[in-house]
Amino acid sequence: MICFGIDPGVGLLGYGIVSQSGDALRAIDYGALSTAPGRPLSVRLVEIYRSLNAKMDEHTPDVVAVEKLFFGRNTTTAEMVFHARGVVLLVAAERGFVPYEPKPSEVKMAVCGNGAAEKAQVQGMVKQLLNLEKTPKPDDAADALAIAITGLSLAMYYDGSRGIVQ
Repeated sequence: MICFGIDPGVGLLGYGIVSQSGDALRAIDYGALSTAPGRPLSVRLVEIYRSLNAKMDEHTPDVVAVEKLFFGRNTTTAEMVFHARGVVLLVAAERGFVPYEPKPSEVKMAVCGNGAAEKAQVQGMVKQLLNLEKTPKPDDAADALAIAITGLSLAMYYDGSRGIVQ
């Protein structure tokens, strides 16, 4: 099973593709899709849409997971991230996916066994679980890999029933 994990953002959108065979997890690809600041938001969202579709075409996942977001005070940042998240949900829906949407605490729990784990802890566990030589960079990519690992756990728990719209 292959999960496409996404850490949404307009400037940087982290992605991580993880496969699971039995108990073995393997990172297939990861990185960040970037858009140039100063360009109109609509143009940046189209760039995200196209880049995300290209990555989906390249890797043909079985499930998609995108982090559910919660923001406290910085509403400007939240608004931008929610725009990007909308594009992610659109791409997933167009491809027939109902994405898993774990909260940040659920990602931390799935990867570290502690819903309040620090970012460095999560990155260290991603490196260990995926048997990587070094911690994935940028941070958005490491987060997306953690989201993909969580998506695989959720798919196994729900027996994949939410992964694809019938």
